[in-house]
Amino acid sequence: MEAGDPIADLIAATARSDRAAFRALYSAASAKLFGVALRILRDRSEAEDAVQEVFTRVWLNARRFDAGRGRGMTWLIAIARNHAIDRLRARPAGIEAAGEDETARLADAAPGPEAQSVARGEARRIADCFDLLEPARAEAVRGAYLNGLSYLDLSRRHGVPVNTIRSWLRRGLQKLKECLEA
Repeated sequence: MEAGDPIADLIAATARSDRAAFRALYSAASAKLFGVALRILRDRSEAEDAVQEVFTRVWLNARRFDAGRGRGMTWLIAIARNHAIDRLRARPAGIEAAGEDETARLADAAPGPEAQSVARGEARRIADCFDLLEPARAEAVRGAYLNGLSYLDLSRRHGVPVNTIRSWLRRGLQKLKECLEA
């Protein structure tokens, strides 16, 4: 074993079924191996799966590591690289990871110009309907249903009893419904 290679020491301990050493090896090397797998596979989920499979292989084959032939991290990277390439080759033809090529083909979830125009029209209609309510009642409806204020908060804000607030809200919603249905 090469002096000053803590990864090699952890691999050697893993070969002796030392679970603590294996956990330490995972902590020390998993981020680097994830980066290798992600660079090849270009899919985060698949790279995460690949790293887990790599560590399973390391646990089962740690005794095959020969410190005289290279550093521990180099051995781990070679396993991760080869495994990622194997996964890449095993993909069905025409299937690509979610990379730049595929994201360009994805539909945009944002509303299109027509939907935006309809939404602006509906927002105008709602604003016009709010204008039909008395200002204090419109403010109470906005406070309750858009700002999440409680009946008690609204009662204090408007200086009226809680039951009056309930009536304002019920009647205000009824007027808004009638206006929007017209």
